Amino acid sequence: MAPLLALLALLQLGPASHCPNPGISVGTMRTGSSFDLGDKVSYRCSSTNLVLTGSVERECLSNGVWSGSEPICRQPYSYDFPEDVASALGTSFTHLLGATNPIQKRTENLGRKIQIQRSGHLNLYLLLDASQSVSEKDFNIFKESAFLMVDRIFSFEIKVSVAIITFASRPKIIMSVLNERSQNVMEVMDSLDSVCYKDHENATGTNTYEALNSVYLMMNNQMDRLGMETSAWQEIRHAIILLTDGKSNMGGSPKPAVDNIREILGISRNRNDYLDIYAIGVGKLDVDWKELNELGSKKDGERHAFILQDAKAVQQVFEHILDVSKLTDTICGVGNMSVNASDQERTPWQVTFKPKSKETCQGSLISDQWVLTAAHCFHDAQMEDRHLWRVIVGDPTSHHGKEFHVEEVLVAPGFNVHAKQSQGISEFYADDIALLKLSQRVKMSSHARPICLPCTVGANMALRRSPGSTCKDHETELLSQQKVPAHFVALNGNRMNINLRTGPERTSCIEAVSQNKGSFPGLTNVSEVVTDQFLCSGMEGDDSPCKGESGGAVFLERRYRFFQVGLVSWGLFDPCHGSSNKNLRRKPPHGVVPRDFHISLFRLQPWLRQHLDGVLDFLPL
Repeated sequence: MAPLLALLALLQLGPASHCPNPGISVGTMRTGSSFDLGDKVSYRCSSTNLVLTGSVERECLSNGVWSGSEPICRQPYSYDFPEDVASALGTSFTHLLGATNPIQKRTENLGRKIQIQRSGHLNLYLLLDASQSVSEKDFNIFKESAFLMVDRIFSFEIKVSVAIITFASRPKIIMSVLNERSQNVMEVMDSLDSVCYKDHENATGTNTYEALNSVYLMMNNQMDRLGMETSAWQEIRHAIILLTDGKSNMGGSPKPAVDNIREILGISRNRNDYLDIYAIGVGKLDVDWKELNELGSKKDGERHAFILQDAKAVQQVFEHILDVSKLTDTICGVGNMSVNASDQERTPWQVTFKPKSKETCQGSLISDQWVLTAAHCFHDAQMEDRHLWRVIVGDPTSHHGKEFHVEEVLVAPGFNVHAKQSQGISEFYADDIALLKLSQRVKMSSHARPICLPCTVGANMALRRSPGSTCKDHETELLSQQKVPAHFVALNGNRMNINLRTGPERTSCIEAVSQNKGSFPGLTNVSEVVTDQFLCSGMEGDDSPCKGESGGAVFLERRYRFFQVGLVSWGLFDPCHGSSNKNLRRKPPHGVVPRDFHISLFRLQPWLRQHLDGVLDFLPL
């Protein structure tokens, strides 16, 4: 809608005004045509069949922008699709989209999102409507949505306190931010699990005012405890997620409670990002759009009220409203999973490595200065040419990334591609692993962040395991299934899907090597080629890596974090062979059996520990 408004504004240009023409979006009618300081414009829908979301009235402010958010008229029973939310939230993504889309102009009026940063503290208040106008089925969708939000917010390892409040005629506080347990994910999950729709079965009304007022009282108690003037109180950011059908029928308008919350938090133009209120209807609800819209925060270019079909859609929206660009330290395995994220933001550890006069290889950031890749990328490379090599790392200021020089190269000494030629094995890839030390540290951003290596303290925290866990525990947790869904990144940045085979599945996966008489004519024992260092993929439904994708991470997702369990090494079929188009991957011709082999980081632990001691903190084996 924003581009349309901009076009309408251009068409209606008159004499220079203090604020730009606010435009008239489709389905709305505007009253007011003067755009100087203090002037107001108001909106209504052109049809009584439509409902207005956004601000009914907007005022021209001293900084040259309009107060509130863009008014939009919509069908009363329409859903928001998660992918549409990206544009609906508008300028709250400007600072991210501006980096990945050079055509989009940046505006000074950047929107705000829930800021994720390790140094600050976030209070997340989850309010679940359990009144009779919400069915038990839809309440359970609220509950599932809340589970997803809690799981995701704690995945960032930030300082967060979670309040859980259910409400009908009266609110019931399940968990308060004043309780120390509100900062423990398992305690919060257990409390959420205990939430029951029937807790409010004798209460027939919906009192949203009292629910929000209980948040206000909680804030007031916390302020008294910490001290109104202290930074401990002033620097807490607050996000209220209201899951409701918006049908208040007692307690009066909820707006005074919102006004009290804004007052106690000192919300003004320069403190606007310390409070976000999201009003979300989920499921097959007869939603009161007018109230939902009234409750949600009004911030220019953003929407804070939605109707969504299911909990999965809520999770997608929640991804949109988390600002991971503020997470500037080396927390591992954080990818931006929102629908509108760029490929690099989704996999910010992915780097490209270009030795001089050689094919590219891929690699992964494992710290702010070290890259993990494949040893065969250096086969026949002249080490003295190291000053000519480049590693391209994601950078929010450049669509093409940032180039880094290589300071040091460590290739596993056991790697020798010709080691078994005398046995008729033309290429052998055991110990196919290498490390690059970059000449300078990478600045962490939404485009550049390390992936989690298993068997490290960072990965252990991301998996939310006890401090006494071992490397073996990580292998059991990550690779215990016989068919483990995993991914690698293609040359064009797309995330590709594979299944890593273990146990009996691995035995049948590697058997294809002995059938490949062209490459291994006299092979009698497959383990001569595929040692226990290798993970196997490439069976039905799997994507196969191309030659230039060697060295890239083979990774899994657990608890909304990403873990590298292997790296792309070699395979029986190259889907990009003979094509200069990196977006074109061909299927294997009849009779060709694809299989792909990836170095297991669990098997190469001794070498990794030898060279990364002091860079990463390792768990006992």
